[in-house]
Amino acid sequence: MVVVQMLFSVLNILIKLALNDGMDARVLVAYRFMFAVVFLCPIAFFVERNTRPPLTRKVVLHLFLCGLFGFTINQNLYVLAIKLTSATFVTAIANLTPAATFILVILTRLETLKLRKRAGQAKFVGTLIGMGGAMLLTFYKGPELKLLRRLPRPKLTHITKAHHTHPPSTGNQILGSFLGITSCFSYATWLVIQAKVGEVYPCHYSIAAMVCLFGAIQSTIMAACVERDKEQWRLGLNIRLYSSAYAGLVASGFAFPLLSWCLRKKGPLFIAVFSPLMLIFVAVLSSILLNEALYLGSVLGSILIVGGLYLVLWGKAKEQAEVSKDDDMGRESIPMTATSEMK
Repeated sequence: MVVVQMLFSVLNILIKLALNDGMDARVLVAYRFMFAVVFLCPIAFFVERNTRPPLTRKVVLHLFLCGLFGFTINQNLYVLAIKLTSATFVTAIANLTPAATFILVILTRLETLKLRKRAGQAKFVGTLIGMGGAMLLTFYKGPELKLLRRLPRPKLTHITKAHHTHPPSTGNQILGSFLGITSCFSYATWLVIQAKVGEVYPCHYSIAAMVCLFGAIQSTIMAACVERDKEQWRLGLNIRLYSSAYAGLVASGFAFPLLSWCLRKKGPLFIAVFSPLMLIFVAVLSSILLNEALYLGSVLGSILIVGGLYLVLWGKAKEQAEVSKDDDMGRESIPMTATSEMK
């Protein structure tokens, strides 16, 4: 999981470098999923060719929606938010995903809000704290923290063109925050749909390949409608190619199966606990490689978001423990009932 978070951290830095080079955000997302499809489709075909159940219209529709919410909408909003603000800022906002998922499942009545229990109270308070941290990130900047300024800084002028970066304006920061929060809710929608698909179509590689395929088609159509300049679509041996290839081959093709392996070994809560680690990696890498400033408001908002994240995770873990305990008690009562009936 440390390796996974490090791979995703490098992705955020490469995305920002490609955007600083003038690459269109929608084109970058489209190329990412093209590379991911080329990588994942052969793996899915050979690994799961004997275990795949037949595709139904309902499964295809759900996979299309997964590509729409989890990849096309989510990634376009996420990358645009990085363009408007900074990699560290958007990484902090991304930790709102568990809170967004909690809000979504309550609104769709997939779960009930049990405020009389400590677990429900922790999830509710954690969600409020996380959203408060997001608001603090958005509207409070504060003084610059120069602790990371002392670290050595390599020059990246030979990697990108002469696109000068400036601290985000207040308007860009507010708009970027809105896009980042919306991407969290889009990602949460994907999680809900993906869970339903996994129950009826338990083929992880095939699901990832087909969702990437739908995401590539949707993202390419969107990018082609908005960006018709051929120069934006031209890839050479530059940061645009490196970022697109890394995003598709490494961050999607390699990191996602690795993430799935960790998920099977330790479960979703173990995975979610490592999310704030990427925030630390991105903050350090952004300061060293992108010369991004770190402000007090970002640190305080990030602390609140991470604190809210762990409260939500604690509440979810406690709920799962209670459900497991009730199931165990139910199993123990069955033999006793059967014995009394025999008597």
